[in-house]
Amino acid sequence: MSLIFFPPPIQQINSEIIHRAGVYLYVLRLDLMHPWVNGNKWFKLKYNLLEAKEKYLTTLLTFGGAYSNHIYATAAAGNLFGFRTIGVIRGEERLPLNPTLSFAIQQGMQLVYMNREMYRQRNTPVIQEYLQQRFGEVFVIPEGGSNLNGVRGCTEIIGDAMLTAVTERSRSAGYAYAFEHICVACGTATTLAGIALSLHQGQRAIAFPVLKNGAFLAQEIESLLTNYLTSGLPTPSNSPASWELMCDYHFGGYAKINDELLVFSQQFREEHGIPLDYVYSAKMFYGVIDLLKQGFFGKGDSLLLVHTGGLQGNVGMEEKLQRFSKI
Repeated sequence: MSLIFFPPPIQQINSEIIHRAGVYLYVLRLDLMHPWVNGNKWFKLKYNLLEAKEKYLTTLLTFGGAYSNHIYATAAAGNLFGFRTIGVIRGEERLPLNPTLSFAIQQGMQLVYMNREMYRQRNTPVIQEYLQQRFGEVFVIPEGGSNLNGVRGCTEIIGDAMLTAVTERSRSAGYAYAFEHICVACGTATTLAGIALSLHQGQRAIAFPVLKNGAFLAQEIESLLTNYLTSGLPTPSNSPASWELMCDYHFGGYAKINDELLVFSQQFREEHGIPLDYVYSAKMFYGVIDLLKQGFFGKGDSLLLVHTGGLQGNVGMEEKLQRFSKI
């Protein structure tokens, strides 16, 4: 397995819809950083791994569902950097294992299944103490890498893009930054919080929740930002850039997809050569294109869409859809 992490390229997208909207649209390809540990998951894991190493802890324990990108990436990262890994999986074991969990085992991860009622209490002192007693001294990473270490890593996502990508508009206008709008899918809000902390005040972060009724994430984001700014951890900015949630593109809720989203993802890949994962990036890309059709963005604006990886989950999702289609 490769230890090499590639700088994520920035790819410009052109289409008739984009042309009519009068904007510049670019994609930050975090999916191309590494074959297995890529996307926003690497940034969420980075400082958790460093803290575990500083504390001389050799075992990582984390949580996730059966198709979790986080479980997949943690298993691979543990193998890469010499950690033992334990994945606490929501729900009962189902055999044969899906591709995500099969990969995790191949990377050396020990899978432990937890019923959904207990899983909902995973962050309580009782469950945390139970896990420590069962597995000994381990470094616990929350589901999705959603902690202050995760936010810290996500402050670095846009850094290189800000320095290296200069759009046609920013060149001609002499702007200090390349993009007015940074768009990202939103699950736990950790990535959005980190990005908001890394932007200039003239920029805006736009998040597309993949959960139904995602407006509740506004409180989560404010809490993450406040806790991070008072934590003493390094931050590119003491005042987060503006941000907003676009809550109408969840397609029914987390991991819910339909034919419209599948067709959009297929057509987007055929037209632009960029594969999208159904759970996160496809919903965000669909939302951005829909907003372009509505004239939401100003003429001449530059947009950077953050591709957060997660393509491994498509295999399992497609197998699941095929099984349902035969019923």
